[in-house]
Amino acid sequence: MAVADDIALIKRQEETLVFATFDEAVAFKIGSAIRDRAIAEDLPIIVDIRLWDRPLFYAALPGSNASNPDWARRKINVVKRFLRSTYRMVLEQQRPDRTFKIGEGLEIADYVLAGGGFPVNAKGTGVIGVIAVSGLPEREDHGVVVDALCDHLGVDKRGLALPREAE
Repeated sequence: MAVADDIALIKRQEETLVFATFDEAVAFKIGSAIRDRAIAEDLPIIVDIRLWDRPLFYAALPGSNASNPDWARRKINVVKRFLRSTYRMVLEQQRPDRTFKIGEGLEIADYVLAGGGFPVNAKGTGVIGVIAVSGLPEREDHGVVVDALCDHLGVDKRGLALPREAE
């Protein structure tokens, strides 16, 4: 699948995976589902779910490391700034150094081009927060979040899942 096809599919994910309501209980349910999957599949990730004004859920799984929370924080900042998934930004920007263009004025210490941050979009309100996963290759971090959102929202993930990258 071409990069343009991936971008189009991620845009469709962002348009489809919208919450009627999102609160602490929803964040806990989604975060717990991601954590349960990580335990079952031995995924070395952290999960960070937050609204713009406060954290709602955090979990660090065995094998995750001290860098993962910082990667998640920087992904969260990207979603907050651009209101779109970080993996979409990676594909749109095509910057192997993981930085934004100098003209954007975004410091590498606070913003990174890396997949795994996904906007929490509330119907009638817009993007109100973010779900971030860090610890796997970025396409997989993104996929973990999308799978959990599809499961929670009752959306068939087969139609929204990115295909595996050719090895």
